[in-house]
Amino acid sequence: MAMRGLDEAFRGVGDKPGLDIWCILNLNLVPIPKSSHGKFFSGNAYLILHTNVLKTGVRQNYVHYWLGEDAKEVDCALASEKAIELDMALGSCTVQYREVQGSESEKFLSYFRPCIIPVEGCLSPQMIGGGPDSYTITMFSCRGDHVVHVREVPFSRHSLNHNEVFIIDTQSKIFLFSGCNSSTKSRAKALDVVQYIKENQHGGRCQVATIEDGKFVGDPDAGEFWSLFGGHAPISRDPPSETLEEPEPQSMKLFWVNKGKLLPVESATMDQAVLSSDKCYLLDCYAKLYLWMGKTVPSSEKKAAITLVEAYVHSEGRSTSTRTTFLNEGNETADFKSHFSNWPKNVSPTLYVEGKEKVAAIFKQKGFEVKELPDDQSELKEPLINCSGGLKVWLVDHHEKSLLPTEVKNRLCSGDCYVVEYNYVHNSKEYHLFYAWLGKGSTKEDRADAISITADMVDSVKGRAVMAQVYESEEPDFFFSVFKSLIVLKDGRSTAYKNLTEQKKQNASLFRIQGLGYESVQAIEVDLVPSSLNSSYCYILQEGDFFYTWIGSFSTPHDEDLLYQMLDKLSALKQSILVREDSELDDFWRILGKKSEYPKERHTRLGTEDPRLYTGSLEEDSYEGKEIYNFTQDDLTTEDALILDSHNEIFIWVGLCSNFKSKDQALLLGKKFLEAEVGHQRSIGIPIYVIGEGNEPPFFTCFFDWDPSKTNMYGNSFERKLALVKGSSNKTETNEKDAVTRKQFQSEATKLQETNSVIYPYEILKVHANTPITGIDVTRREAYMSAEEFQDKFRMTKDQFYKLPKWRQNKLKSDLDLF
Repeated sequence: MAMRGLDEAFRGVGDKPGLDIWCILNLNLVPIPKSSHGKFFSGNAYLILHTNVLKTGVRQNYVHYWLGEDAKEVDCALASEKAIELDMALGSCTVQYREVQGSESEKFLSYFRPCIIPVEGCLSPQMIGGGPDSYTITMFSCRGDHVVHVREVPFSRHSLNHNEVFIIDTQSKIFLFSGCNSSTKSRAKALDVVQYIKENQHGGRCQVATIEDGKFVGDPDAGEFWSLFGGHAPISRDPPSETLEEPEPQSMKLFWVNKGKLLPVESATMDQAVLSSDKCYLLDCYAKLYLWMGKTVPSSEKKAAITLVEAYVHSEGRSTSTRTTFLNEGNETADFKSHFSNWPKNVSPTLYVEGKEKVAAIFKQKGFEVKELPDDQSELKEPLINCSGGLKVWLVDHHEKSLLPTEVKNRLCSGDCYVVEYNYVHNSKEYHLFYAWLGKGSTKEDRADAISITADMVDSVKGRAVMAQVYESEEPDFFFSVFKSLIVLKDGRSTAYKNLTEQKKQNASLFRIQGLGYESVQAIEVDLVPSSLNSSYCYILQEGDFFYTWIGSFSTPHDEDLLYQMLDKLSALKQSILVREDSELDDFWRILGKKSEYPKERHTRLGTEDPRLYTGSLEEDSYEGKEIYNFTQDDLTTEDALILDSHNEIFIWVGLCSNFKSKDQALLLGKKFLEAEVGHQRSIGIPIYVIGEGNEPPFFTCFFDWDPSKTNMYGNSFERKLALVKGSSNKTETNEKDAVTRKQFQSEATKLQETNSVIYPYEILKVHANTPITGIDVTRREAYMSAEEFQDKFRMTKDQFYKLPKWRQNKLKSDLDLF
């Protein structure tokens, strides 16, 4: 049902991934065509909606209103009101941001890679979608390491300084001037802007020259650059910053909104429970402001609260560019929640759910615990790498390692630590994967030795090597896959474990059986008590030479198959009795001690979460960093150590030119990341991989639209980017070899669509179709669908689909049985 009073511009928006942008002209919202996205006029105010669909199927909407530095006050106020109206139209499920020209958030800038370049003046209706104006020399300053802030400055020698990077765009040549104090990464990002200007303003047909601050003797490009300013002259000292340095506050402040006033919240601690659903609250973190709006607050009060916050900024003498985020209850960002203690872990999102999440919601209503989804085994995804490679396992004992014989290498003990080496071939290249496996009952000494020995082995091996630290019960799926079958015993072989543990020989054992498939099954020994049972699993209970097999009421026939497969390994040719839940014999309970309560929830697995990329550094052994939004392979800059968080695993990517020189440093970064606020309420035992630049395995590159050619470059990030920019200057007639990978993929996909004049129905294009089609490119099944059927199945056009990252495309295709 349409909302009464809803602006016509908002009808039907927010369902498809991508951007919707409106400019306020004559107090009306005017949509901006995609061809003009990223072009903002300083005399206008804009409303931006970014829609993202997660891998789980959950839709996220982010609303930004951008205020040009010369925008009229009435337009700015209307933009704020329209942001609230758009939020209401989308079910009050958005996160809203106030953006001010020159101080945009990195999240906002990430939508417009490589940059936005604000244009002086005001937009007029005649200019929308129009062509470029007559060419004039322009000068820009650039700053930023992962997203770049670009602003036009007066074309004058006085605009130059030693700390920033500058671009002078002339009709025949683009000059990049690097201040002597500017960073390598900021120079590299400025080159992205140069490439953007070259392609969009010059059609790819102009020269590029780089000028180093203080180095101009014998450089003809430098001479030409300085001639633009009437000849060379020293750059004056940088003028004092116009931005006043604001003192750091002693503590955060929390206010609640009451009848147009901000009243302090009297509370001894910052607890989530102080937030009431019928009120609005202002959290003042000084550098950032957050306005939290309860779910029962009327829209009129929300608008009044936003106006009050803007007045608060002015009354406190804050900069007008102070970052402000507006949050609806149930849609809080991680950084906001990190300021509160005792934030509930399992708050149900108010965003709509689809597919498997709807099933999970039903399970929750029935009282089941939602953890892992019992998928049909035919839907299990193939491992990303070959699982039939070479496997070796070493026991770590007394600072040494000893190789386990083949017949026992798939039997690990909880009291020990092991080094697991797996060698495999992928795309004709040899890879080595080393795990330091740390048992639950292992000693601190053995754990330190295992990590140290694993790091030494990685450093000594030839080829592409990756190290991972894995705690027992936190193993990634692939760890189990390389073992095929694995038995984990509650015991220990190492000297340190035996010295610290009293050895008690017991005649009985209980094993939980689990697995991904017939090629990946595990028997995990658990405590010999009834509470170790769970209705979702199958178990093997052993007493001497006698075995019980116990079938949980929520287990599947496939689980039973895995049970008997593992039973053959534990008790070949020995007698066993089948017991189903609620039909146990007295003797069964006698072995477990006494019949008592145990978990009876069905475990379901929700879809995996979208990966997130963070910068990373250690300051006094504490994590320091920030998120890189809408990341690509180009964000892996060689000077950095970066953290890719896939939620179930942490990948520490270490650039060749970074300050991280040891595996221990990288593992410590991962640990501190999980301990920090950004890893809020996460297990400290999540697997941590350490991946050196140039050694990226397939299970890491799958999160990117990966271009292998970019891993074979030398030099720092600026030198590499410069080689790409200059190397493509003579190739404007053909496909740009050095264009970003996503554009290459789009180009290939578009060409494929053009050559496919034959259209096939979806039902015969599916991988498991009853009458599968032959003679097609099976890696691009979706390209043979009609535009109408594609829109119906994927909920987007083909053009929108091919703009998504490759892993996202594969996920969507897999969900439709096209991959």
